[in-house]
Amino acid sequence: MSKHYALTATKRERAGKGVARALRREDCIPAVIYGDHKEPVMISMPIKEVSIRFQQGGMKTHICELTVDGKKETVLARDVQLNPVTDRIEHVDFMRVGPKTKLVVHVPIHFTNQEVSPGIKAKGILNIVHHDLELRCAAGDIPEALEIDMSAVDLGDAMKLSAIKLPKGAEIMGHKGADITV
Repeated sequence: MSKHYALTATKRERAGKGVARALRREDCIPAVIYGDHKEPVMISMPIKEVSIRFQQGGMKTHICELTVDGKKETVLARDVQLNPVTDRIEHVDFMRVGPKTKLVVHVPIHFTNQEVSPGIKAKGILNIVHHDLELRCAAGDIPEALEIDMSAVDLGDAMKLSAIKLPKGAEIMGHKGADITV
């Protein structure tokens, strides 16, 4: 379901504001790997690699094969901190994941077949209130996007979230039985 990508990193021994600033001057960013009942590992990563991956999108929903000094870790980016002025990445938190790890992620919603929807053809307007949904699923089953087929939707129709096809074992969080109205 979810796509994979790869990044490289090196271990770092020291933490703190001064160390982080020194890393950023060397075009690296500080990061940390945590979870899976293991000790957290402080790492540094090349800013260019991480920025390119972040700009491509989906960094928080795609599994990453992170190589730290030759050792591979399967992780998922849980937090990407940006500079409030320059929008440059300042820090990344990665969580170790396994095949059975369940987590809550925000997955985008895509509305398909809008061009053939009777409601849209009748000059109706699709009012999108939420562009993503909070989904609880296994780390390996995170979908790229949730799709809602609009081909049979007419004016005033309400679509149930239960009609969305979810990966096995996944559940929508916080919107039980909610509707989407067109």
